[in-house]
Amino acid sequence: MLRVIVRRLLQLVVTLLALSALIFIWLRNLPGGTINALLGERATPETRALLTKALGYDQPILVQYGKFMQKTLTGDFGNSIRTGDPVTEVIGRAFPATIELSVAALIIAIGLGVPLGYLAARHRGRTLDNLTVGGTLLGISIPIFFLGYLLKDVFTQNIHWFPPSGRISTGLDNTNVTGFFVLDGLLTREFDASADALWHLILPAITLATIPLAVIVRITRASVLDVLNEDYVRTAEAKGLRQRTVRGRHVLRNALLPVVTTIGLQTGALLAGAVLTERVYNWGGLGTLINDSISGGRDYPILQALIMLAALVFVVVNLLVDLSYAIIDPRVRVG
Repeated sequence: MLRVIVRRLLQLVVTLLALSALIFIWLRNLPGGTINALLGERATPETRALLTKALGYDQPILVQYGKFMQKTLTGDFGNSIRTGDPVTEVIGRAFPATIELSVAALIIAIGLGVPLGYLAARHRGRTLDNLTVGGTLLGISIPIFFLGYLLKDVFTQNIHWFPPSGRISTGLDNTNVTGFFVLDGLLTREFDASADALWHLILPAITLATIPLAVIVRITRASVLDVLNEDYVRTAEAKGLRQRTVRGRHVLRNALLPVVTTIGLQTGALLAGAVLTERVYNWGGLGTLINDSISGGRDYPILQALIMLAALVFVVVNLLVDLSYAIIDPRVRVG
């Protein structure tokens, strides 16, 4: 197991190094250049020369890359072009909102997707299976932004079950401890604030969870159907083992490997889906920050840090997926 962990960690480091090199090249080949992006209309030959020297762009390329890596490893991504605030502070304010939304969506997707996929496979060709397959096709086909506006129109404007936007009601006292509003309310015993934040979270989380839920259901169903036809399952049933033992130990556990892979991929995809979901519900997370950084004047320091953060999330999730393989299937540890 330790060997698997070390090998995956080395792969993680290599991946991040390769990505850092790509970002370094990208920053120096931007349309108009980084200097023009920073100076804007104030760019003159004199100011360009001063800023080029201040940023170290007049030094050899390897020296520039070394300094770039040094700053990246210490978390120094400079200041936002739009606000002038340190990039880490800007992202730190938005990051908890996206993580809270993504975790809630993932809980919904896994909590409903795996059982529904399993039940659909167990009742193949029956009403439950047909309804489940039809529902997943619908869930995958509907664009997130359209579904978000549809749910928002029905549940916030017509029947008023959920708040229309934001993370918490205006004027409600909520002490910001971690940035996760639901958790903050519990930690500070402000249960009204926690309940209100949860109420704001439900509809965006359902919207964001729709596509991952549909994908997880279909992969779980297909994987369980494959396992049900294996000889060791028929042997276990012929031996007279209880159905609970057969389903849990022989069917579900062996069907989990492709499901875990799908969950890992969908976890990364949630960050992309969050961009549209956050815009619909005015959530104020990384999705909103990405949109503002692109449309609000090419805030390259923010975009650079967000790319590195997204890559880090992807490789960490893949690392956890690989480790879960070794837990679910001991044969992986030998490979």
